[in-house]
Amino acid sequence: MIEVQGLTKQYGPVTAIRDVSFRVEPGQIVGFLGPNGAGKSTTMRILSCFMP
Repeated sequence: MIEVQGLTKQYGPVTAIRDVSFRVEPGQIVGFLGPNGAGKSTTMRILSCFMP
């Protein structure tokens, strides 16, 4: 299971992700959809420990 609560990431004065929360159960397949600059890649980098 993956559970995220209140994830926020800022680059200086710019907020890339604000208060993101979700839960993925074992066996569940999910995808991130959103426009350019919505924070999809930043979220995945944080979850995979490529970014603090």
